[in-house]
Amino acid sequence: MGVTGPIRVVVAKPGLDGHDRGAKVIARALRDAGMEVIYTGLHQTPEQIVDTAIQEDADAIGLSILSGAHNTLFAKVIELLRERDAEDIQVFGGGIIPEADIEPLKKLGVAEIFTPGATTTSIVEWVNAHVRATSET
Repeated sequence: MGVTGPIRVVVAKPGLDGHDRGAKVIARALRDAGMEVIYTGLHQTPEQIVDTAIQEDADAIGLSILSGAHNTLFAKVIELLRERDAEDIQVFGGGIIPEADIEPLKKLGVAEIFTPGATTTSIVEWVNAHVRATSET
């Protein structure tokens, strides 16, 4: 079944991290590129994020994590998507994530990780290339 309409992305700040400027920049870049963006705000639990993604019929979840709790929080979101039979929702993320943690996160099921210095253009291009490609298969 093909994608109809714009890609829908939930942008979320899980956990106790209180800095959301980067998430807002990404949300705006995705929206400016023609995507529908649902920004959940600060201090979201993995459960709230997954509930929102399912309710909003999202194609992807973009997580922004600066707190150092990325391994736990990404894993919980992936686990909840599996439990809710919503594994078709792609998860990508960014923030302060050590290089050594990126490959284990991808093995968990995180589609892509963007580290500091990633451009909004590269993120928009990745979402357009990968989220649409997997939604159509």
